[in-house]
Amino acid sequence: MTTLKRLIATVLIPCMAFAGVPLTAQAAMVSTEQAMVTPAGDANRDRVSAFFNRADVQTALQAQGVDANAAIERVQAMSDTEVAQLADRVDQAPAGAGVVGILFTVFLVLLVTDILGLTAVFPFTRSIR
Repeated sequence: MTTLKRLIATVLIPCMAFAGVPLTAQAAMVSTEQAMVTPAGDANRDRVSAFFNRADVQTALQAQGVDANAAIERVQAMSDTEVAQLADRVDQAPAGAGVVGILFTVFLVLLVTDILGLTAVFPFTRSIR
């Protein structure tokens, strides 16, 4: 019992000693420009700009009579909320959206049917039958 008390005391003494150490914080003035720049807004801008830089999107824009560089300049001039809305629309676009999800679903279906013994697609599975 005394060894247990010594062990607990040995652990608790440093914990209690470090609990009383004050933690310091550092503060500095933040300019308006620094406060207005958000990393999420920059990431959304980069994602939308990358969308407009794709060859198929540029040909579609040219078919509509819009210059791709002008579209990218307009994206740079948008507010963060407008860019976030546009980025959400780009993510929901049908071209290539959900391909990974579809491939994963097909993989799972084939895996389950392979395990059940209905198919023999994957060599690393063992059939129940």
